[in-house]
Amino acid sequence: MVIASIATTSFDGAEDGAYKPALEHVEKWFTEAGLGPLATIRIADTIFMAGTVASVAIVYLLGVKGMRSVPGAPAFKELVRGFAHSLIPIALAYLIAHYFSLFVYQEQAQFTYLLSDPLGTSTTNLFGTAEYGIDFNALTPNVIWYVQVAALLVGHVLGLTLAHDRALAYWPNYRDASRSQYWMLAVMVAFTCFGLYLLSAGNG
Repeated sequence: MVIASIATTSFDGAEDGAYKPALEHVEKWFTEAGLGPLATIRIADTIFMAGTVASVAIVYLLGVKGMRSVPGAPAFKELVRGFAHSLIPIALAYLIAHYFSLFVYQEQAQFTYLLSDPLGTSTTNLFGTAEYGIDFNALTPNVIWYVQVAALLVGHVLGLTLAHDRALAYWPNYRDASRSQYWMLAVMVAFTCFGLYLLSAGNG
């Protein structure tokens, strides 16, 4: 579930950014094959979504597989389950990075004109804010960028901290525990680079 959360948020952010040229190419191919516009979009998006989920899962599983090389490591399945919680801060970081600006703008609407005129009749103004609009200047592109980058970095650091804490439970010898975390460090760096790449492609 955590892997799916990371992957679906990543896909949502990459759909109009990093994935856009490839998606358009695939959609063109399906259109030329005779599929309708709706079916083309659904199939192309499903393919890229599944690919993103698989990619995120493979990166995590490779990290877990690497930990198995450390002496005293438990079974592969136990490690997969045991370190899954370390991905939760990353999933949260991706959610914040992707939806932060949308949340701020939507909440402006929620607590101004929607609250005063919930039915949209233009005849109700319960709190005197029905004529208010969304201030799109409330967040500058730089502020959004810094929040996104900070969320990604903090999320990955927290994930690595949780992974190291769990490693100490599996490897009483702190040297072995530290060695096992070289692999998780590689996983976190990979996710960080991927997240930053999506941000740069989306904002480029």
